[in-house]
Amino acid sequence: MNSTTNKLVSKVEGRELVLERVFDAPRELVFEAFAKAEHLMRWFGTKGWPLTVCNIDFRPGGIWHYCMKCVDESQEYFGQESWGRAVFNEIVEPERIVYTDAFSDAEGNVNENMPVARVTLDFVKHDGKTKLISRTQYATEEGLKAVLDMGVIQGINETWNSLADFLADLQNK
Repeated sequence: MNSTTNKLVSKVEGRELVLERVFDAPRELVFEAFAKAEHLMRWFGTKGWPLTVCNIDFRPGGIWHYCMKCVDESQEYFGQESWGRAVFNEIVEPERIVYTDAFSDAEGNVNENMPVARVTLDFVKHDGKTKLISRTQYATEEGLKAVLDMGVIQGINETWNSLADFLADLQNK
């Protein structure tokens, strides 16, 4: 796969969605953007769906419980919330984060009717920048198809565009 800055590259391999993008920021800074609630609150989420709740215990075994809420009145889902719950399996600073991600309710109970994913984020030094490689594995190909049908690639592209803007802001201060 060829990657260029600001371009999301994606491919599906069986039950796995592989996404990568190069960010114009040092690896440590890109990693930190995923590790701290105050950072996540500024960039995580799609257009019109910012994080409104972000509780993160960033350690192996720790939980990240979050809520994205549709605040865009022009969207059909205006006012709706989307809760998620992630459990960190492995953290190797600043190289890798592995977690299990699931849809949940406001109390953090996993929605068993929705696909659960194991996400591996690799932060790779790349010509003075950082290549972020996300490998998201689902239990079944049907689970992956369900999230693809929900627009996960567009959502991650929008979210990573926000991350790129956030990283640029941080470096310009």
